[in-house]
Amino acid sequence: MRIYTSFIAFILCFTTAWSQSLSGSDIKKLQSYVQSLQDEMVSPNEVAVIETEYGNIVIEFFSYAAPLHAMNFKKLANAGYFNGTTFHRVIPNFVIQGGDILSRDDNLYNDGTGGPGYTIPAELGQKHLRGAVASARLPDNINPQKRSNGSQFYICLKDLPFLDKAGYTVFGKVIQGMKTIDKIAKVQCNNKDRPIKDVIMKRVYVTDRKKLNLNVRK
Repeated sequence: MRIYTSFIAFILCFTTAWSQSLSGSDIKKLQSYVQSLQDEMVSPNEVAVIETEYGNIVIEFFSYAAPLHAMNFKKLANAGYFNGTTFHRVIPNFVIQGGDILSRDDNLYNDGTGGPGYTIPAELGQKHLRGAVASARLPDNINPQKRSNGSQFYICLKDLPFLDKAGYTVFGKVIQGMKTIDKIAKVQCNNKDRPIKDVIMKRVYVTDRKKLNLNVRK
């Protein structure tokens, strides 16, 4: 069973890393696969890296304040779930948002409506400062518990205290790559805030701070 599971993980990671489009069947398989995985503990010195054509973004997890969200992000990254997804929503002076697996299919109009097939309990308390990384969610009228989407996240382009009051889970912050994010924030978008040219997350992975020559947390 262990060999079989590892083989599936390898195939899925390879597919999501290099294919520019996924069929509906492929997406359902990937959703089912990540739903079967256990969350993975995040160590204090682990960070996430998002590679884009505009540069790399490095994220530090708030694993002490939002452990469920941090572990879930690590799990999805290790499974290759984010590879090839896009930043499908870009609003200057507000946020860039991505992580929707439906941004991998050929339908431009469903971007922002998908996820891995589950939600995450809210873990509130961290501030929406510039560079904060937080989870998207459905509005309060249909989601009074403020549960987060299982994969969609956004990065704040400036301090957004009203989102603190609204109740969205912040689970990390950008520690390298704000210049990259500011470049993405300037791309041309349509009237739905979707970039005209896809802003693709070529690869998303979790690694140790030492490998990026970052200071080790104690």
